[in-house]
Amino acid sequence: MEALELLHNRVSCPVLNEPGPTEEQLKNIYQAALRAPDHGALRPWRFLSVQGEARVQLGELFLRGALANDAELPDAKQDKIRAMPLRAPCMLVVIAAVKDSPKIPVLEQEVSAGCAAQNMILAAYAQGLGAMWRTGDMAYNSVVREGLGLTEQETIIGYIYLGTPKKLRKAPVHDQQEYVVEWTGV
Repeated sequence: MEALELLHNRVSCPVLNEPGPTEEQLKNIYQAALRAPDHGALRPWRFLSVQGEARVQLGELFLRGALANDAELPDAKQDKIRAMPLRAPCMLVVIAAVKDSPKIPVLEQEVSAGCAAQNMILAAYAQGLGAMWRTGDMAYNSVVREGLGLTEQETIIGYIYLGTPKKLRKAPVHDQQEYVVEWTGV
């Protein structure tokens, strides 16, 4: 796939089925993540792969986190939360692992981890996989953070769901003039 074709046509895929990514496809996805812009070469990221039965366990962790915030959640809502990691055969948790640096601010390191996540979904699309980047309450929940082993300096940037797309939708075309203005100086 040509680079510009990939960049112009990648779309999020909310419905993902088996098969999930192969080991070779995951290696390519991780390698792409490691090429993200990284001021100071701090490598301010790490990734957790969640597949198979671990997705069920993550669903239970999500539920514990949600119940810690609202012990009166209706059963239907509990079931929905528990099933979230089952939306795809594979989930990658993208974590900004911020390093102490006198030169590189926290924001730059978190943006770098976001770029790593973007590279992951581009690499997935380039290999014929579907991907969906999600965040939501479970990215910010203290019970979930602890259960995933995050430190105080770490932030969940997103959950990347990977699998075979049920249907690929066409990328929308946006009017660039709505977003770009030429600055001509002061």
